[in-house]
Amino acid sequence: MPNYSDTEPKPNKVIKQLATPLVKAKVALYVSCLVNSLRPNVGFDCIKLLESLDLEVFIPPDQTCCGQPAYNGGHRAQAIAVAKHQIAALSNYDYLVVPSGSCAGMFINHYPRLLADDPVWLKKAQALAGKTKELCQFLIEQNWQATSTPSNHHMTLAYHTSCSCRRETQSHQHGEALLKQAGFTLSAMQDQEVCCGFGGSFAAKFDSLSGRMGDNKLKCAEDSGASALVSADLGCLLHLDTLKNNATTNMKFFHIAELLADACNDRGRRE
Repeated sequence: MPNYSDTEPKPNKVIKQLATPLVKAKVALYVSCLVNSLRPNVGFDCIKLLESLDLEVFIPPDQTCCGQPAYNGGHRAQAIAVAKHQIAALSNYDYLVVPSGSCAGMFINHYPRLLADDPVWLKKAQALAGKTKELCQFLIEQNWQATSTPSNHHMTLAYHTSCSCRRETQSHQHGEALLKQAGFTLSAMQDQEVCCGFGGSFAAKFDSLSGRMGDNKLKCAEDSGASALVSADLGCLLHLDTLKNNATTNMKFFHIAELLADACNDRGRRE
């Protein structure tokens, strides 16, 4: 028989400790204005993906716009007011997951800058920034795995890496890795790193230039042989969808959550 000192855990105590259920991490989903207003199914797909990781998912009811329109437009006071409201609404969770590199970048990079002169709020902004993850970034970090074959797996995809996922969250390579892991075929798209011309208010202020940049992006997607264009930023996709021409009229546009959620079990098939 082995000897156990008084300070060593006894076998039965070890077993009892291991049997104690782990506390699930509390994850807040930031839905974003575009998802909430124009393609809410993306939000439900995000919930399915997060719940597939056995996490406790919350949709904080007081969340609003992240404040980018005011911030990018130079309305600093309004942007600060929005930032404080969001910090209060979103901070009481282990993680904040955002299906948009653009909004995630606002939380991670720009809230601390906006509140740099207020020590109390700066500390709160930095804490929120530290727990904020762009969706694909979070799925990779949590080792998400596909559990079924997605209905659209036969499609060849072109992946648009948004400027925000490249520069704000550095998660631009995660989306392609997740799609390949789920069984999709990705085409090599020329100028993948080039902006699509959306850029929020840029598309409104410089619509002609924005349109030409979008046309170039669609041409690259078409030349790649892809039948669908995918991105982690809905704003880019909606911009490009409005620029479809005769050559790209059959091109489909998907937020990455829509395809990955279809690779989880117990989901109804969708074309």
